[in-house]
Amino acid sequence: MGSGKLTIIARPAAAPDLGIVSSIFAWYAVNTVATFEDAPRPETEWLAVLRDLDARRLPFLVADADGEIVGYAYAAPWRRKSAYAATVEDSVFVAPEHTGRGIGRVLLTSLMTAAFAAGAREMIAVIADSHAVASVALHRACGFRHVGRLTNVGYKHERWIDTVLMQRTLGAENVAAHSSS
Repeated sequence: MGSGKLTIIARPAAAPDLGIVSSIFAWYAVNTVATFEDAPRPETEWLAVLRDLDARRLPFLVADADGEIVGYAYAAPWRRKSAYAATVEDSVFVAPEHTGRGIGRVLLTSLMTAAFAAGAREMIAVIADSHAVASVALHRACGFRHVGRLTNVGYKHERWIDTVLMQRTLGAENVAAHSSS
């Protein structure tokens, strides 16, 4: 990739990207509490996620940095009840060796825009572990507000874990204002 600044684009995920997506998620599942899943998902499960989101017209994006997949993000239904149809939950993961380089921000702002275009009006972030400073900061920088904390709702790596809930109203003016700041 060279020593210069990365060119990062968020683009729709495709089946050939899912091996890298699976690898990124596997690292977080095994080594962190960023997800409550404790085992990697096989690539076939990621293909099912991609197809399900595509059928729902919800975005699943990858971050492409000079031809290398370095992260992914998707918007999934917040709840399966029809009253929640316009509310989505975000998932954003950046390859651990590429964190702190603005990739999460590119993914999240692109995800907000794509989710709004797909009909979503509210986006929820459920951030595992109250010590997830970077994730909270990313969401705050993208216009999310803190709306709650659930204490001791997960158990992983021999400890109880909180989740922080953040929320953002989506709209063309809101997304554009936060994507450039």
